Amino acid sequence: MPLLDIRNLTIELDTDTGRVAVLEKVSLTMNPGEIHGLVGESGSGRSILAKAILGILGPNWHVIADRMMFDGQNLLELTAKERRCIMGSDISMVFQDPSGSLDPVKTVGSQLIEAITPNKNVPFWRRSKDTYLNAQKWLHKVGIKSPKALMKCFPWELSEGECQKVMIAMAVANHPKLLIADEPTNSMELNTQAQIFRLLSQLNQLQNVSILLVSHELETLVQYCDHLTVLYGGQMMESGLTSELVSSPFHPYTRALLKNLPDYTGKMRHKSNLPTLQGSSPSVQNLPAGCRLGPRCPEAKRQCVKQPNLEQLKDRAFACHFPYKNEQEADDNTFA
Repeated sequence: MPLLDIRNLTIELDTDTGRVAVLEKVSLTMNPGEIHGLVGESGSGRSILAKAILGILGPNWHVIADRMMFDGQNLLELTAKERRCIMGSDISMVFQDPSGSLDPVKTVGSQLIEAITPNKNVPFWRRSKDTYLNAQKWLHKVGIKSPKALMKCFPWELSEGECQKVMIAMAVANHPKLLIADEPTNSMELNTQAQIFRLLSQLNQLQNVSILLVSHELETLVQYCDHLTVLYGGQMMESGLTSELVSSPFHPYTRALLKNLPDYTGKMRHKSNLPTLQGSSPSVQNLPAGCRLGPRCPEAKRQCVKQPNLEQLKDRAFACHFPYKNEQEADDNTFA
């Protein structure tokens, strides 16, 4: 049974110009112990999808879905109290801005202890010390060299990387089944980025934590993720195994993202321009009809003014009227 199963999720926001669908018929499936990458440009709806899974909904949000199941529970039917019981225990999230997510007037240790659920198997007169030692243990596990000293510090005394490690320690201390990491290495130096991604990979392998990794860095997601889902303008473009999606992309947008990766083999001329799609991603107020990639898509035709249905082909899912798989099948028939 999948750990997370979302089918045809649509999220609409009330704006001054009316109700706008920022996510439209997005499907996502995750198995236990899987690292799933969610990739797309800014404004593609990745963070909104992550917040909808966690249950952080705004007052002007309208969530519609055929199915939204987590570990056998229907998230749409849970009350606010039942949803809060899941948040922080079974589902945890690492936000984009770690220093802004921590309270600047409280020490790191007090905030971490507050986030950890006390062990009920420990006598009540020892629970306070046990939770304190548990907080130190998790800070050490996420790569903090002096956890005891750091617990006495305030968030504004720490670097961005240290704040991110504290947030990860808060998120995994209660042994969640699903960890959502939303841009966990945003505005960090390369050494710190690689250290945090290795840390998340170790948590997945040693603690069997399922991770939904949200990022726009396709090159990094290809290295660490088992599955990838590509979003654009609030619509799902393509999803599947990372190896298959990289070797034979069906959707024109996926192919454009892969072509945009830098080539380290030396075949590219020095200071040459990377191939890019013309134009820019649409704003929420001016979303195109049908496939939202249509105005920028090199394969766009008149039929693209209608939204394509999500097609399944073994472990692959894609939404395109003119996928590249048809060309590959034609080539296979030609050489047969």
